[in-house]
Amino acid sequence: MSADEGAPGAGAVPGPGGLSERDVAVLAMERRGWPGPGAKERAIRERLGITPTRYYQLLNALLDDPAALRHDPVTVNRLRRVRAARRARR
Repeated sequence: MSADEGAPGAGAVPGPGGLSERDVAVLAMERRGWPGPGAKERAIRERLGITPTRYYQLLNALLDDPAALRHDPVTVNRLRRVRAARRARR
């Protein structure tokens, strides 16, 4: 486990908009289309230096962050709808 994966917010210094560079990078990863699940997980490890599990933990927290909504409302609202639909199916 890298230092970036330890405590919440480790290595994530908020920028002027309230989001860290890592937060912005996580949202950017979600904007992209991926040919398959393996490619996305590989990119998460290579580009962000974190495990896919940690990535999804960070992403889930970002969906509840008003700064993330201000930064990328289309992506955040789309992912919130997906999350709500999954919860409703349970």
